[in-house]
Amino acid sequence: MNFDKKDLTENQLLDLYKRLLKPRMIEEKMLILIRQGKVSKWFSGIGQEAISVGITAVLDQDEYVLPMHRNLGVFTGRNIPLHRLFSQWQGKANGFTKGRDRSFHFGTQEFNIIGMISHLGPQLGVADGIALANKLKKNNKITAVFTGEGATSEGDFHEALNIAAVWDLPVMFIIENNGYGLSTPTNEQYRCENLADKGIGYGMESHIIDGNNILEVYTKLSELKKSMIENPRPILLEFLTFRMRGHEEASGTKYVPQELMDAWAAKDPVDNYKKFLFENNYLTTANDEEIKVTIKQEIDHDWALVQVEPEIEASLDEELNDVYKSYTHILINPSTETENIRFIDAISSGLRQSMERYENSVIMGQDIAEYGGAFKITDGFVAQFGNDRIRNTPICESAVVSAAMGLSINGYKAIVEMQFADFVSTGFNPIVNLLAKSHYRWSEKADIVVRMPCGGGTQAGPFHSQTNEAWFTKTPGLKVVYPAFPFDAKGLLNESINDPNPVLFFEHKLLYRSIYQDVPKDYYTLPLGKASLVKEGSQVTIISFGAGVHWALETLAKNPEIRADLIDLRTLQPLDTTAIYASVKKTNKAIILQEDSLFGGIASDLSALIMENCFEYLDAPVKRIASLDSPIPFTKALEDQYLPRHRFENELIELLKY
Repeated sequence: MNFDKKDLTENQLLDLYKRLLKPRMIEEKMLILIRQGKVSKWFSGIGQEAISVGITAVLDQDEYVLPMHRNLGVFTGRNIPLHRLFSQWQGKANGFTKGRDRSFHFGTQEFNIIGMISHLGPQLGVADGIALANKLKKNNKITAVFTGEGATSEGDFHEALNIAAVWDLPVMFIIENNGYGLSTPTNEQYRCENLADKGIGYGMESHIIDGNNILEVYTKLSELKKSMIENPRPILLEFLTFRMRGHEEASGTKYVPQELMDAWAAKDPVDNYKKFLFENNYLTTANDEEIKVTIKQEIDHDWALVQVEPEIEASLDEELNDVYKSYTHILINPSTETENIRFIDAISSGLRQSMERYENSVIMGQDIAEYGGAFKITDGFVAQFGNDRIRNTPICESAVVSAAMGLSINGYKAIVEMQFADFVSTGFNPIVNLLAKSHYRWSEKADIVVRMPCGGGTQAGPFHSQTNEAWFTKTPGLKVVYPAFPFDAKGLLNESINDPNPVLFFEHKLLYRSIYQDVPKDYYTLPLGKASLVKEGSQVTIISFGAGVHWALETLAKNPEIRADLIDLRTLQPLDTTAIYASVKKTNKAIILQEDSLFGGIASDLSALIMENCFEYLDAPVKRIASLDSPIPFTKALEDQYLPRHRFENELIELLKY
């Protein structure tokens, strides 16, 4: 191994050695403890330390780095107290996740480290968002994000690289090519000669670096970082290294040929660098021993601290309270000056006024800039707010949602427009596994609103007509809003943007240009989790949301003799169970109307809640009315049959006869 120190000083050379040695010695300690049954699981980075150590040494302390589960050198390089890391691995309260996640599945704003989720790919998009925020701040900061050669096959990898290239984001994409994805060798994972070549397809500069040579890693990245500050852009870096132990300790390495293990053992990053330092008189046996004793004492001292920490005791209140970031609604009452506008205009007005209110807000979506979006909701926004804040995106929903998370991490409010709610399926993973779980896992908010144009009645077929709120109402950590009227839409959208938690905001397309209402001209808010009593009566409780509210109103207009409480839920998560139970206890009958297909929809949970909490007040079974259990069709006759709009009247009348 050829080491070129270039202009590095003796102190810098020794500092890099100490940085290399510390994670190696910690790992050696952990491997002993795991055999003793004192550590439950371990993902070893032995043989790969030079990459984590070199990159972290190059970055400033306030520059974000997004590591994976073999990058202990990132955490030690940021000088996280070892007892905090040990507490994390042992599931103690002094860790970073309160025992809710293990190993390196966490982040910490204190040390500007953003941890992974097991799905790997989304963190690349998160790095895009962090880098975008840096670019908007014009702070000349670089973001570094790790991935393995296996994850380069994931769609998120390609989406994130494409966004970074199109937006000239200062991101170092770091591929640790360590030979195996669990047990699958590289020749079964990709056919290109070098993973760095993938950067060419995105118009991206790329480099191949010896990942076991700490000086090559450090000096090359120092050079690239300086260049990226002068000329902001993404760079793809393939680091050649090898995983000397199993994917995790239990999996072993029997699938690896011994000659391959021997060849890479000879390239050990710690041993070879130590040899270089000795040969050039930068290190002596006495110095080396002193360094090792100091590190060992720190490890042993901090491990002992963790052993006396109490085990976590389960607290029901704490567990439930940490699902969402605490937020107190601040009511901003509307003025008396109103205008009669459409549902779509109310959405646009709320967006515009929220963008004016929050200079740190960014809207992202397909065709939303000069074109104004598929429904023209953001028409004219570029002229007012500029292309930095109103951003057209490539067609890559997953990376855009992940980038929204990165924006939130780095101090921005992100609003993402799904062109159609149906398309959220390609962004599903980061919503339910990243946005929804981040606060619960490591107390990091996801200050993001995902706007969801949805619903049938426009003959748009199976891929542009779904109302898929049930995908998200069952996911703890998400809030789901679904207004039916322009007044509510504006006030609830404003509040959703205020709220630091992730919100799925459903907007029914059929209502966009068909429903008018007097709406205050200025900014106002409505609280999430409060239903609206649209009509009041004593015979039956009708519960609905979105277009269903208007179908129920049509039915009641045709049947004026029916005296019904009509509850518009407005928000589905959090749910206003107080209003539901009070009405059912008054009317003694309940019917739930949803546009989604019946099985597994929110009406099923509403029915169960009513049965469990109001059973003794019921004079009839709770009735659910929904669309057919089929995909939504295109032709009008088939769509009319699919939707529950025309079945609701008969079912309501039959319930009243019960």
